[in-house]
Amino acid sequence: MYRMNDEMKQKAEGMLKTGAVSSVLGWKKGGFAYDPSPAFFSSADELDALIYNGFCGSNLSKYLAGRREGEGKTMVFLKPCDTYSLNQLLAENRLDREAVYVVGVGCKGMIDMDKLRDMGVKGVLDVQENGAAGAGEDLVIRTLYGEHTCPRKEVLLEKCVSCKGKAFQVCDESIGDAYFDDVEQADRFVQVDALEALSPDERFAFWRGELSKCIRCNACKAACPVCTCRTCVFDSTSSGVGAKANANDFEENLYHIIRAFHVAGRCTDCGECSRVCPQGIPLHLLNRKLIKDINTYFGEYQAGTDPDLPSPLLNYDQEDAEPDVIYGRKGAR
Repeated sequence: MYRMNDEMKQKAEGMLKTGAVSSVLGWKKGGFAYDPSPAFFSSADELDALIYNGFCGSNLSKYLAGRREGEGKTMVFLKPCDTYSLNQLLAENRLDREAVYVVGVGCKGMIDMDKLRDMGVKGVLDVQENGAAGAGEDLVIRTLYGEHTCPRKEVLLEKCVSCKGKAFQVCDESIGDAYFDDVEQADRFVQVDALEALSPDERFAFWRGELSKCIRCNACKAACPVCTCRTCVFDSTSSGVGAKANANDFEENLYHIIRAFHVAGRCTDCGECSRVCPQGIPLHLLNRKLIKDINTYFGEYQAGTDPDLPSPLLNYDQEDAEPDVIYGRKGAR
C-alpha cells in the first residue's frame, strides 16, 4: 500500500494547491503503527501525516455528515465498503454530493489488532505488509520482543471477513484496484442464525452477558455513519437517558436496542460499532439480525447501494402489503 499512499498524497496536494478542494479527509499517523486516525488536511504542508495502511479501518463517511454549507469542497478517501455509507448519507440528505470529491482507494482487508494480540503479539513497533495485491499476503510484525509473521487473512476485521462488496458504489476517481478477492467470504448471517436457534432464555443470557460490559462511552454512536441526528436522545438532558453511565441492566439494554432500531433499514453493515467498542461487544450482530429480518419480510435489500433506492422501512405506498401479509412471507421462504 506504500505506492498507493504516495499517489494519495500527490492527488491531495494537487487538489489543494489548485483550489479544487478546500480540505482533504483521510487518515493521519498515530502514536503507534496500528492506530491511524481520521483527519482533515487543509494545506499541502500537512500532508506528510497522511497515511493509508492495513489499520485504516475507520469509515470516513461519518465525518462528512457534520460539514456545513460554506466550508468548501472536501476530497475524501473511501474504501469500497465505505462508499455504501456515503450513499446512505446522500439518500438521507445529510450531505450535498457537490460538496465532496470521492477518491476510491483499493483495500486488501483491514487488520484487527485484537486478533494479533490474541496470537500473543505484543509491543508492536511496525507492521510490514508484503505482497503485491490481494489478502493472501503475509504480515511481518516487528515488536519489542522480536519479529512475527502471520497470514493477513487470519487477522482481518470481522467486517472484512464478511465483506459485502468490492466495487465502489460512488466514486469520482480511484487509486489502486478495489481488490480483496483471494479470501473466501463468510456468510455474515451465520452468527445470527446460531443465536436464533437458541431458546429465548439462552438468547437473553447471551446479550446480558455482552451488554453488561458496556461502559456507555458512546464510541459506537460516535463512529456510526448513520447516527447523524443533530440532537440525539442520548445527548439530551431532558430525555432521562442522556449521556450518562448505565444505572442498571435495563439502561444497558435500552441504549443498544434503541440504537439498533434507530438504524434499521439504514445500517450498511460497516461494522464500525463493533470495531471501536473498547469492551469487544459484538454490536454488529444486533444490526445484522434486523438486516436479516428486513431481507426476509421485504426482500433482499442492501442499504447504500443507491441513494435513490427506496428503503423498505422509510417508504410506503398504497400497493404495499399489509403487515400480516409481510409477516406471513417468513413461513413461505
